[in-house]
Amino acid sequence: MNIVTLLPFIVLIGAMFLMTRSAKKKQQAAGQMRDQMQPGSGVRTIGGMYATVKEVHDEMVLLEVAPGVHAVYAKNAIGAVLADDEYNRIVHGTESDDNDDHDALGADGAVVPDDASSLTETDEPADASDDSRIDLDKKDEAAATDVASEADGAEPKKTDGESDAK
Repeated sequence: MNIVTLLPFIVLIGAMFLMTRSAKKKQQAAGQMRDQMQPGSGVRTIGGMYATVKEVHDEMVLLEVAPGVHAVYAKNAIGAVLADDEYNRIVHGTESDDNDDHDALGADGAVVPDDASSLTETDEPADASDDSRIDLDKKDEAAATDVASEADGAEPKKTDGESDAK
């Protein structure tokens, strides 16, 4: 057999080996992270729920999902153990001490609004007699002449799409 015919198989086996090796490393890192969980730490489940760890057992974890509300989860359902400041920022909306003066300021120091309604509001009240409104009704010269000719008793002109068929 020629080495050229074996080369695609060798490359394929090498790629599979590297992919399984990286997946194993990720699983080991996740297992270590779950083993380091302690009561009082904030976590995010694989479903995206944020909670506080109350008890840690061999295969399960007791989480406080709301004040006074506890739920039992499998350890494998914990997606991430969060640092205290990150957990408080996400769940409670509090910033760390070094960012207190930048709460509602953008990068250039401008105040960033909480919602888009402040961008569309104007200081002037809406005026009902505003002449700048656009008239969206279909009016053209042909319609005006049709009305005049009907008043004279003549038959109106046909426009596109109209026919004599009844």
